[in-house]
Amino acid sequence: MLEFMRNKVVNVARLDEKTLSVHGILDDSIYSLEINFKVNISDLVCSAVEGRWLRWTTPECPRALTFLEEAEGFCLKAGIDEKIHKTVGRRACRHFANLFVECAYAVRETVKMLKWQAALKEDCELTFKLFMLNGGAAVAGSSVVTGKQKASSGPVTGGSEVVRQTPVRRAVSTASAGRVPAPGDFVIDLHLHTSPASPCASDSVDAMIEEAKRVSLHGVCLSDHNYVWSAEAVQALREKHDFPVFRVNEIVTEQGDMLVFGFYEDIQGIIKLSELKKQVAAVGGFIVAAHPFRGFLTFGADDVGLTSEKAMVREMFKWVDGVETLNGKVTATENGLALEVANGLGLPATGGSDAHDISTVGLFATAFEQVINDEEELLAALKEGKYRPVTFR
Repeated sequence: MLEFMRNKVVNVARLDEKTLSVHGILDDSIYSLEINFKVNISDLVCSAVEGRWLRWTTPECPRALTFLEEAEGFCLKAGIDEKIHKTVGRRACRHFANLFVECAYAVRETVKMLKWQAALKEDCELTFKLFMLNGGAAVAGSSVVTGKQKASSGPVTGGSEVVRQTPVRRAVSTASAGRVPAPGDFVIDLHLHTSPASPCASDSVDAMIEEAKRVSLHGVCLSDHNYVWSAEAVQALREKHDFPVFRVNEIVTEQGDMLVFGFYEDIQGIIKLSELKKQVAAVGGFIVAAHPFRGFLTFGADDVGLTSEKAMVREMFKWVDGVETLNGKVTATENGLALEVANGLGLPATGGSDAHDISTVGLFATAFEQVINDEEELLAALKEGKYRPVTFR
């Protein structure tokens, strides 16, 4: 039975050319609160900070609202988190502090997007990834590698200096973007959802498989939420489309979603990860932590700004056999942190599109060194570890 749940929503809207409006909500089984403020786009300084309690436990909680005014004038650039926790967390309320930190991160990400959109006016071929690799520069005439320059041979320079690639938020290996498959690799999208098996998906299993064939994948795994495909149904799909189709059970645990291979019990609701591990180990299965850093389902609001070193000691990584480090539904930062953790713990890394419609089938995938003919061979290959996540599409 689910005993605790925390939901958080942050909305950043542009009021005018100079100002952002920020609205954050934190709601769980005990507390419910809101925060609103404005931010100058040019310097990220916040103003008009207001908080509101919707549900609290003690009379002291509402009294904390006055201390939120001490956040007036904070510059929400990277590195502000500790100051927020010291000022808002200690003087007012740690719940407001956690929400404020998440709002600050959302503001920074929004400003990055606004700067990229401005840079697109100078170079319509400039991708967001390339823009961020150049430090998020957006001023006309600055040393930015453009989409056109990227295509040229030799080192790219801005004036007389070579343009450096600047990491964003935390140092992330360039491998987090995913290498491309090598000749002879057998490439499978290990994470894919279909309709109506997954209510959140919009395209049928037949359409998803045909799209996988069209983009030249070698196989797909059906990982529909709380839905176990029968071996007979999957075999019929393989024969119908003349294409390798495999099953994976995406199971919800109290520490996040898990992709489970070689285990076909129909687990409904939320199960403890430690209990799931016992059941999977009993049948020789394999557990991959799916998108482990998506939002706060796994780590909670108290872990905003989580580093790879801190993440590695989280309990969830005691129970999994691998980590999904390329997922099509999360940010590059979240994928990068997953890769850092996998590398740090020596856990194998996988990739999957997490596609819910045909437009993203094969965005990311996993490249195996050998041909995979059936689910037994897939399970054995996962345990052997001779594979890597790749950018495919």
